[in-house]
Amino acid sequence: MFSILVLAALLSQPVLPLHTYNGINNGIVVQVELPEGEDVGHLVLKSHDGQQLSNPAAVTKGTHNIVARIPEIKKLESAVWLELLVNGETVGESLVIQPLASREVPVVEEVFRQDGKTSYTKIVGWQNEAEEDGVEGAFISGWRVYVAKDILIETDHGNILVAMRPDAAPNTVWNFRELAKGGLYQNTNFHRIVPLSSKGHPFVIQGGDPTGTGMGGAGSWLPIENSSLEHDFGVISMARAGDTDSAGCQFFLCLSREGTARLDGQYCSFGETIEGEEVIRLIAQSPLRDPSTGEPITPPRINSISLVPKKSIDSIPE
Repeated sequence: MFSILVLAALLSQPVLPLHTYNGINNGIVVQVELPEGEDVGHLVLKSHDGQQLSNPAAVTKGTHNIVARIPEIKKLESAVWLELLVNGETVGESLVIQPLASREVPVVEEVFRQDGKTSYTKIVGWQNEAEEDGVEGAFISGWRVYVAKDILIETDHGNILVAMRPDAAPNTVWNFRELAKGGLYQNTNFHRIVPLSSKGHPFVIQGGDPTGTGMGGAGSWLPIENSSLEHDFGVISMARAGDTDSAGCQFFLCLSREGTARLDGQYCSFGETIEGEEVIRLIAQSPLRDPSTGEPITPPRINSISLVPKKSIDSIPE
């Protein structure tokens, strides 16, 4: 029997997973609710940019084990989106299907900076932890399944809408969703603004610290992921200290590809701005108290960060 809350959710979201975490031997069971007057819908896998990745699987109202209906799920190596189509049109919000994969562990070495005196930890490669047990490639234990959402950053300069990219950094996306949903980012600010890098290219705006000092965190560390999303204007990425796994809740938004390309493979990017580019540029123009640290005179305020319905790729202007 479904709870009243689940039944209410189905009225607005016609496909819901029975469980967030689904073991490899259990499949993925979803509850389907079709629009009134419709007897059949079709479930299909899609990539982040809307490309179809599976043949449509016909479904009726009720519960379905979609792993049995969509065999492509068993071959997934990164997260995809599951959509319900009725008469060729998408109905409701998509689900994210994320393989629970063994971790890609960073291979690091200490390298000297240009001054020849100070050093930092650089990621020089990645190795899957399953390889230690003789497994070739990632080891999949099951799937995490949830309703896809965008992230709305509401600031005193305007709103920024960010599309999450669990296909590039699934656990980082999940962590950020949980922090946002839990209210950690309420009434915080952008405490660090670096309008130009040392080479004169637009760099980053950084926020997400609940203390607003640049020293605060979420009380835990987040293992870095080997994100495939390039740092570019509007891309959101996790800030961290020297240790590769020291990210927590602080994040930054990139101001240019030229300024942030060197961050690829060293920091974990996990989403991209789809609305509010002008707000990012406006925040980047904030007067600074100390340009050497990026401290703004009046830190731009983050009123809240919340989960909102995912915007269809077809409705995003090019």
